[in-house]
Amino acid sequence: MVLYLHRNGLTEDIDVFIRKVNPSQLPAVVGALLRIGCSDDAIERLVSSPFGQFSIVDLVEQLENHNKLTLLMPWLKSKADEGSTDPAVHNTLAKLYIDCDSNAERFLIENSFYDSKIVGKYCEKRNPHLACVVYERSHCDADLIRVCNENSLFRIEAKYLVSRKDANLWSGVLEESNPFKRQIVDQVVQTILKETSDPEDITATLKAFMVADLPSELVEILERLVLEQTPFSKNRNLQNLLLLTAIKTNRSKVSEYIEKLQNFDAVDIGNMAINHGLYDEAFLTFKKFGENCSAIQVIIDHMDDLSRAAEFAETCNDPAVWSVLAKAQLRQDSVVEAITSFIKAQDQSVHSDVVRKAHEAQAWEPLVNYLQMARKLCKDSFIDGELLYALAKTDRLQIMEEILASSHSADISKIGDRCFAEKMFKAAKLLFDCASNFPRLACTLVQLNDFQNAVDCARKANSIEVLKEVCFACVDHNELRLAHICGVHIALRADELDKLIKYYEDRGCVEEIINLLESTLGMERNHMGIMTQLAILYSKYDPPKMREHLELFWSRVNIPKVIRAAEAAHLWSDIVFLYDRYEEYDNALLLMMEHPSEAWKEGQFKDVIGKVANVELYFKAIQFYVQYKPLLLCDLLSVLSPRLDHARTVKFFSEKNLLPLVKDYLISVQHTDNRAVNESLNFLYVEERNFENLRTSTESYQNFDSLGLAQKLEDHPMAEFKKIAAILYKNNNRWKHSVSLCKRAKLFKDAIAHAAESKQPAIVQELMEWFLVHQNIDCFVACLFQCYDFLRPDFVLEMAWRHGATAVAMPYMINVVQEYVSKVDELVESGRLRREEAERTESESRLLNASSAAMMPICAPAAYPFFYSPVRKLN
Repeated sequence: MVLYLHRNGLTEDIDVFIRKVNPSQLPAVVGALLRIGCSDDAIERLVSSPFGQFSIVDLVEQLENHNKLTLLMPWLKSKADEGSTDPAVHNTLAKLYIDCDSNAERFLIENSFYDSKIVGKYCEKRNPHLACVVYERSHCDADLIRVCNENSLFRIEAKYLVSRKDANLWSGVLEESNPFKRQIVDQVVQTILKETSDPEDITATLKAFMVADLPSELVEILERLVLEQTPFSKNRNLQNLLLLTAIKTNRSKVSEYIEKLQNFDAVDIGNMAINHGLYDEAFLTFKKFGENCSAIQVIIDHMDDLSRAAEFAETCNDPAVWSVLAKAQLRQDSVVEAITSFIKAQDQSVHSDVVRKAHEAQAWEPLVNYLQMARKLCKDSFIDGELLYALAKTDRLQIMEEILASSHSADISKIGDRCFAEKMFKAAKLLFDCASNFPRLACTLVQLNDFQNAVDCARKANSIEVLKEVCFACVDHNELRLAHICGVHIALRADELDKLIKYYEDRGCVEEIINLLESTLGMERNHMGIMTQLAILYSKYDPPKMREHLELFWSRVNIPKVIRAAEAAHLWSDIVFLYDRYEEYDNALLLMMEHPSEAWKEGQFKDVIGKVANVELYFKAIQFYVQYKPLLLCDLLSVLSPRLDHARTVKFFSEKNLLPLVKDYLISVQHTDNRAVNESLNFLYVEERNFENLRTSTESYQNFDSLGLAQKLEDHPMAEFKKIAAILYKNNNRWKHSVSLCKRAKLFKDAIAHAAESKQPAIVQELMEWFLVHQNIDCFVACLFQCYDFLRPDFVLEMAWRHGATAVAMPYMINVVQEYVSKVDELVESGRLRREEAERTESESRLLNASSAAMMPICAPAAYPFFYSPVRKLN
């Protein structure tokens, strides 16, 4: 369309299309017109005052492609003057200024709206310097470095790097792989740092060189900055950095730098030199700045030359230097020299170390001098104490007394202990006496063999340990009178008594320890331990006194302990006494049985056995009496009977065939009705043929085997025993057996009595028949009357008739007939009375019925009418 309008001269229509129809097509229209060779005036007129929205970028591209960009200059300037911030406008203006070289650098520096990437790229081939300006403006580091390297603009690059102060940028430039590294470094060293006055630029650059590990170049830079006349010549940090770098990379110049430079940190530089083995340089540094202590420290610690250190200390004559030297000498065990140096330094700060080293070296004389100096400088208990100790070591007791008499702060008891431990007893005596430390003073006096004063001090000390030590020492030196004084106090302490006694015993002073303990018996603080130990000593060394002592003080002794001692001495009688008092009755009884010749006493034995808890011991005691005192068995059994198992006792004596020996005991306990006792006594009575006692026993006590005894007595030759057997059968309801035995023994009276007691007609009838068969008419008659209630008259009449005894049976028959007649009469009378009673009862019943009928009404009224219901009907 544009081609058509242009060929037909319709330029106005083109303007109308652009301005009114489609303004966005302006770049395309301009491009088309330029391609068909339209005049510059027409193009300029078309774009000079465009309307509507269109792409400036596209328009610029179309004009730039046809090298007609200058046609936009008026329009672009007007847009810029109107305040447009469109980057495309300013990018195009920048390109136009660059192309026409008209104040391009100023525009690029002052304008802030163009795109540095686009404009910089545009400048790279046309004017690299302007490209650097553009890239520097927007900190396009990579592009700027690239352009400078490509165009050898190393001065500009170095200047930019210094001002940029970017560590990452520096690290990239200073890499070993960068082929332009050397040129950039040369520019920085030779020119750029001389031109800058900003300390931060200098600092950042130096850091970059240090990070890149370029020590030689760094030294070169620092020499130019510090050694030449620059604003940074006296900068402390730069001087420090120069020295530190030289120490690391160029040691030969360190001394030169130290002499020339005046404003650096001597301590830091000196320490760095020490760390890198430059000891002379470190010494020179410290000495130059008056750090004498550090200087001598270098000589001592690193040069290890105490002679040179001593010479330097003499030169300085500074107390602090002497102090450092003294400490070094002390570390190397030059104790005497160290003490001399400390005295010159008037330094008592490490007096504890000096004292320790002097002790190790046994340098007591120099130590006294040092401690006297230290005591003048400060009041310290340690110094005073060590001075006293050193004086004791040098045997200067008079000076010790002077110090003790004056004001001091020493712990004299502690020093006294040390002197005592090292056997300096005279010095220890002075110290303990001054401290009124009576316990330790007493021990010291013991070592000096002054026992009388030692005892006095021990009593003042009121310490059991001290009393023990003094007492034992007196015993060892045969000062038994003085030992007795201390021993009394020790004995009153229960926990120390055993040790005291053992000490005396081990040294053979038995009589003395017994006397000592006896002397405490009347004291108020006397305790059980003394009584106990005295009893033990008696058991060992003076047994006759033991019983008297125990009888007096048995309640205040430890009985088990004394018993063990008495056992060792075989004092069985005394042990029994103690067991009795201790209520160990079982043990007392056993002991008397084990050692009867010494320990058994009849009264004591019977008294103890009644209190024992273990009943088994009763039988051991019985066995003991059977063996040793059989005639006293009954006396013993009478004591034991309340708790004795009689059955077991009877069994014991029965097995040993000793029942006759204990007959009195059996009689005394028969009241318990014990089966074994009863049977044993019955056995004895049978053996003795004492039927009277046997009868009494069997009648009084029934707890025995009566059938067994009856069977035994059944064949006894004496009739009385057979009679007892019959009674026993009777008691066991063996009626037939009992009657039979009586018949065989001709005990007819007993037979009749037993048959009557049986109340069994068969037994009675058999007995009567037996009497008739044997023609014993008297017994038959006696049986009739004694067994009357259990006989049938027909049987009696038959038997009497058959055996011709009707006459003797007639009284029985008469009596029976009379009884029967009486019974019949009673029955008749009883029947008559019953009939009369029945008739009377029937008559009374008829009368009662007749009276009841007369009182009844003829007809009773109905409760309700036939038409009435008592239940109300519910609606």
